[in-house]
Amino acid sequence: QVQLVESGGGLVQAGGSLRLSCAASGRTFSNYNMGWFRQAPGKEREFVARISRYSLNTDYTNSVKGRFTISRDNAKNTVYLQMDSLKPEDTAVYYCAATNTAWTPREQGYEYWGQGTQVTVSS
Repeated sequence: QVQLVESGGGLVQAGGSLRLSCAASGRTFSNYNMGWFRQAPGKEREFVARISRYSLNTDYTNSVKGRFTISRDNAKNTVYLQMDSLKPEDTAVYYCAATNTAWTPREQGYEYWGQGTQVTVSS
């Protein structure tokens, strides 16, 4: 089992920045590819970003490219999502997820999920 706990969400004005963190425990963190997903009110959960085990590969959904940066610190068992130039449409609950079986943007490929952290961007 892997336990994931997100933090760092909050209320920010458009154009501002937030840094989300996801702390992992329970298994060897570097065995897992990590992803960030988000779910806006009334919408399905969607892929945001992913990072491979040793940070060699990253991937982003088009709407956040150039604004969001995913990173990880395996020594701290933590994955981050730096979000800059935030827009109201970025408002959502953000989830981190872990998989040791796939390199995929599909949520079905992730075995473990955090409880989510709310990000609200005001206009």
